[in-house]
Amino acid sequence: MLVKAATSLILLLLTWAGNSFANELTPDQQAAKERGAALFNQYRVGEAELRIAAEAGDADAQFYLGEELRELNRFMTRESQKWLESAANQGHIYAMIRLGRSGNDLCTIMSNCPQGSKTPDEWLKHAYRITLPLAEQGDAEAMFLMYKITLDTEWRTKAANAGHALAQYGEAISIEQGTGFYLFRSRQQEIEKWFKASAEGGYPKSMEHYLAILVEREDWEGVRHWQHRIAETGYAPGIFELGMHLAHEPERYGHELDLVKGYGLLSLLLELDGGGNLRRFAQHVMPKVAAKMTPEEFEQALEFAEEWRATHPPVSYFPDKLSIY
Repeated sequence: MLVKAATSLILLLLTWAGNSFANELTPDQQAAKERGAALFNQYRVGEAELRIAAEAGDADAQFYLGEELRELNRFMTRESQKWLESAANQGHIYAMIRLGRSGNDLCTIMSNCPQGSKTPDEWLKHAYRITLPLAEQGDAEAMFLMYKITLDTEWRTKAANAGHALAQYGEAISIEQGTGFYLFRSRQQEIEKWFKASAEGGYPKSMEHYLAILVEREDWEGVRHWQHRIAETGYAPGIFELGMHLAHEPERYGHELDLVKGYGLLSLLLELDGGGNLRRFAQHVMPKVAAKMTPEEFEQALEFAEEWRATHPPVSYFPDKLSIY
């Protein structure tokens, strides 16, 4: 699963960094970090929460805070660079890569980029030196980070072959867009192979693509299976789709009517008051579902939603950390 993969990446970076990757957080600081990261992944503003953990020295919170400030201002500001450098100085490879790409930032055009402790090229070289030895030893995470550092697609292919779900997604997208020479049938087979592998590795956007392949094949049992799998990752579009189909608003894939779970899932999207259109879509569908429910079912739906929140990852759009597959 992605949560497990993210944890392994943090542990891997801990090994690479000379210092501790993050100071130990208090329970309140950890809760603030998790809340801030969840808001970031919902395209909402988590600055206040992230700042609590960032100021406590947590490198991942520093990275997310720096990214959020950069995105809110649409270019690298002095403060966003400060937080990204704080994370990078603790060994955060994604922060190094972001700083390494800042030479292409809007601030370059505006001639007001903040002066950093290293040049963009120096940050990329630093990330390269740290990451290459582990990539050469066959570590899939390191291979994928080498792709992010160099943009050499051979590293992405190596990471995909080593089982990295996001790299596998990138391979599928690249082949789908016409990369490589394939006969039509073999191209489609290769695309399906990578989407399926990535989906089985827990990446919800690949699950979404693989599900579309199964729809074309009219494999309704497979479609239903993957709709549930997608929703269980917390992927917002997947939650919306499963909620609609369980409530038969509409239903196309043979789901048994379940108004309680359908309404409960749709209600999870009401917290998305910052980014995307799914909150508005859910608000459009929910009254239609509620009109078919008894008062008892309505209460059960709210209880189901609370239980789901307690046992599943936060609702997320799973934005790409550095926007390149």
